[in-house]
Amino acid sequence: METTDLIFLTLGGLFSGILAGFLGIGGGVILVPILVTFGYLPVQSVATSNLAILVTSMAGSIQNWRMGFLNWHQVILLGLPAVITAQLGAFLANWFPSYLLLAAFAVLLLANIYLAELRKQLAQIGGDPVPRLSPTLARVITGGLAGLLAGLFGVGGGVIMVPLQLLLLGIPIKTAIQTSLGVIVMTAISACVRHAFAGNVLLAPGLILGLGGLIGVQFSTRFLPKLRDRAVSLLFKTMLAVLSLYMFFQAWQAYPRP
Repeated sequence: METTDLIFLTLGGLFSGILAGFLGIGGGVILVPILVTFGYLPVQSVATSNLAILVTSMAGSIQNWRMGFLNWHQVILLGLPAVITAQLGAFLANWFPSYLLLAAFAVLLLANIYLAELRKQLAQIGGDPVPRLSPTLARVITGGLAGLLAGLFGVGGGVIMVPLQLLLLGIPIKTAIQTSLGVIVMTAISACVRHAFAGNVLLAPGLILGLGGLIGVQFSTRFLPKLRDRAVSLLFKTMLAVLSLYMFFQAWQAYPRP
């Protein structure tokens, strides 16, 4: 590995760690595009992202726990279904064509902007987001989808977990972010193990990205409680929009041409 590659991987991990702490995502929405840019196959990028996410999310969750901002009961309730569905997602990732995997990832990012905005609009009119859904079922759906996406797209699951906690459980955004990061530890372990057995995990790039993320997440978890909810929400949606456009471009690049 060249020195330039090492530097860019470290910086990419650092940036993903900062976003992980601020937004409750594992960093896969940053890591997967970075790895694809370096020329790795999408399935390898997804698998290696999970390894880096494991390092980052574990460091961030330990920091949140030390600061008294982590509810382990909530983490476990969301994490158990996520661990199971992460295995399914990792299995399916080996069957999707590269361009389809990238395009689906881009659509996912756009869908999460809508989910986050929908919860805010419902709160403003005083409506119950999903009045017929029990808290237990809401947690199963939230955790299950997060795990599926962790295995399928290498994203940890926070990009869907944070909006769904807002939408289905009515949890404040900062609490949803802190809980999401804890659940991501569980989904990353599950997805990473499955991908490792399939031979998709690239050890060196994953550990370099994870080390950078470990440093970045220490910074962001300390500053998250000081930020306004509106600023956090705006940052979350802006990041999803920009990355969605980038992944659509990557899908177009990967589409087979005659």
